[in-house]
Amino acid sequence: MPALKVLSALDVARIQWYHFKAIIVAGMGLFTDAYDLFCIAPIMKMISHIYYHKDSIGTAVLSTSYAIALLGTALGQLIFGYLGDRVGRRRVYGLCLMIMVLSSFGCGFSVCTTRRSCVIASLGFFRFVLGLGIGGDYPLSATIMSEFANKRTRGAFIAAVFSMQGLGILMSSAVTMAVCEAFKNAGKESLEKMRAAGMENLAPAESDIAWRLILMIGALPAALTFYWRMLMPETARYTALVENNAIQAAKDMQSVMSDSVLSQIAEDSSSETPQQPQSSSSSYKLFSRRFFSLHGCDLFAASANWFLVDVVFYTSNLLLSQIFIFSNKPPNSTNVYDSAFEVAKVAAIVAACSTIPGYWFTVYFIDRIGRVKIQIMGFFLMAVVYLVAGIPYSWYWSKHEKTNKGFMVLYGLIFFFSNFGPNTTTFIIPAELFPTRFRSTCHGISGAAGKLGAIVGTVGFLWATKHPEEDKEDVFPDVKRVRVAFLILGGVCIAGVLVTYFFTRETMGRSLEENEEDDICTTSGPRQ
Repeated sequence: MPALKVLSALDVARIQWYHFKAIIVAGMGLFTDAYDLFCIAPIMKMISHIYYHKDSIGTAVLSTSYAIALLGTALGQLIFGYLGDRVGRRRVYGLCLMIMVLSSFGCGFSVCTTRRSCVIASLGFFRFVLGLGIGGDYPLSATIMSEFANKRTRGAFIAAVFSMQGLGILMSSAVTMAVCEAFKNAGKESLEKMRAAGMENLAPAESDIAWRLILMIGALPAALTFYWRMLMPETARYTALVENNAIQAAKDMQSVMSDSVLSQIAEDSSSETPQQPQSSSSSYKLFSRRFFSLHGCDLFAASANWFLVDVVFYTSNLLLSQIFIFSNKPPNSTNVYDSAFEVAKVAAIVAACSTIPGYWFTVYFIDRIGRVKIQIMGFFLMAVVYLVAGIPYSWYWSKHEKTNKGFMVLYGLIFFFSNFGPNTTTFIIPAELFPTRFRSTCHGISGAAGKLGAIVGTVGFLWATKHPEEDKEDVFPDVKRVRVAFLILGGVCIAGVLVTYFFTRETMGRSLEENEEDDICTTSGPRQ
């Protein structure tokens, strides 16, 4: 398709303030997504103390609590990704943000304060709805940023949006630690009385407010950016290529960009009619034979890679809360605040030292090295680390105390190369490969496959590493099963290397329209 002049202007436009504003506005959605998805580990520690006392919370309840938001996220990616292509990115974008804000508050107001089944059920409902909003934010944020960016720095801009996840993870840990410490200091007298009565393992009544407050605070960043998100115009590519109105697209871009390149848009578009002729390639429909011949390999690669990396990424985050503890107290003797504090502290250390640096390495190198090379490198090095951690785990790493620094550094490398690797690139590539009228839908399909991988990883790990009935008091997962889990995750990473090498196409330095007009896909060798 001959590129419209307004789109050509966007592809060569210089970096300006509006690009950074779009990164912040779109990124705050990902910030909120990460906060809400990753705060659940310390929250479940608190709920275990408050409602289950000395009883085990149960693998079924625990796995459901992790999976319910992920399931909602997968459905949200499919539903709102499709709607983003049907009714416009901007309209659906605000709806997703509103769902996230309201459901975050809903989680905090989960009904009941005494019956645990009622609390878990209502929390599960609101987290499912929260997942719907989070799911919609993924394809829309990536698509909007890719369609606003120029082709030279497009990868860095999308990666910068996604990097806000790292800050969201760090913020959820910081808020959890601050709230736990504040409630612990405010309730010292009640804790002392309970300790004197031999009930130190029981949670004070005010702790039921603490976990609710942590969840509700997650709504604030999204709420603060709602106004600016509503001021964002529809993307020029959607307006020009889907609504067939190049003149309106030019006006929208002129209202937010002041680059000298765009100063010619009005002059160029004045000779265009609102209805632009479509090329023959734009007549095919989603999931038609023509679509699969052009983009079937791309959709398979994007979905498979996202599935594989989320199996690894979410399982690794769950492992983090299960196998590390920095407290000098015996694990079973900590109170409700200390148990959540320790889980949040470990997550904060990993986020600050490896997760966030990994994101920003990708921002810097993505448009210098390319998406495919970074993705292959990340998968491969993660596989190496998992094998180094897994092979000697039962006879070396597990024999050391749980605060072993060497193993912590090794584990941190997993998160570094996940984010300086496939966790970020799987978010970027689907936003660049597909035609404008299918872009949000296909990104949503790829992301939904990823969240199914996250469910497989987290639920599978919880059930696979659970202790036999006679050892259920042990708070750490079974050593031999953790070793097997590490080896399996290493194998998953190797599968990611193969899928990326043979099926994933490089998009660096190419316009989005060039990807639409690419040759029919083949699988005869590595894709360029």
